[in-house]
Amino acid sequence: MAADVAGARKTPWVLLSPSLATISLLLIIPMMFIVVYSFWLRTATGADQVGFYLDNWIEVLGDRFYRDILFQTFAIAFYTTVICALVGYIPAYFVANTPMKSKTFLLLMLMLPFWISYIIRTMSWINILGTSGALNTLMLSLGIIDEPIQMLYNQTTVILGLVHYLLPFMILNVYVSLDGIDKNLTEAAQSLGCTGWQAFREVTLPLSFPGLAAGSLLCFVLAAGTYITPIVLGGPRDAMFANLVFEAIVTQLNWPLGSALSLVLLALLGALVVIYTRYLGVDQIAKSFK
Repeated sequence: MAADVAGARKTPWVLLSPSLATISLLLIIPMMFIVVYSFWLRTATGADQVGFYLDNWIEVLGDRFYRDILFQTFAIAFYTTVICALVGYIPAYFVANTPMKSKTFLLLMLMLPFWISYIIRTMSWINILGTSGALNTLMLSLGIIDEPIQMLYNQTTVILGLVHYLLPFMILNVYVSLDGIDKNLTEAAQSLGCTGWQAFREVTLPLSFPGLAAGSLLCFVLAAGTYITPIVLGGPRDAMFANLVFEAIVTQLNWPLGSALSLVLLALLGALVVIYTRYLGVDQIAKSFK
């Protein structure tokens, strides 16, 4: 009897062992290496000095330059998230209230951007907004402007590129939430005297908030952690925190400093995810990928 109980207790761990092994090898162990690297020291000769030094952490946490870039990163991520929420809710609502045959086609069209490389989609804005791009060429041909306008390499184009990249994530999350709302609730509200706008404001919008919150979390985290868009569409003053990590590790080969920078960003974004999970849960995010 005791053996059967012990075997029953071991069964879940045996079944989970492949997943746990994969997570350990691909996530936990690499993260431990990064934590260890962050306490090493990069010497003047270019070698890494093994030991327990706080120099990298003192530099990252004490230098105003890194704090300013971090605040700028979160500001860009916030603006991107707000725009995605405002712009993405309307098409998500439209798709959710479309007949099933058309809904399948619209969802397929929504997934099409994921079939194209993120880098290619980002670089396509150069051909649209560049001085010899499609928009400047069109305005010149129509006589709206006399000479090309410089529209690239600023914070606005960085946010535009991020919205282009992240908008499908927002639409999918909001759509999943809207699609799960019982349509009878809206009809019941209208039968009790609510107008269409009142029924939306009092019933649909509150019930779709979990999807909106999940999409906002995804957009914010992905925007704050990106480095391709600022490199391609931003200028020297539009760098984001992930660009500092890329510069330290790839360009300067300073793994200890890059590890400390990446851990700071990971800790802040991880805290945001923990807060979201504490109050809303991660179920809504999982539903959007089903």
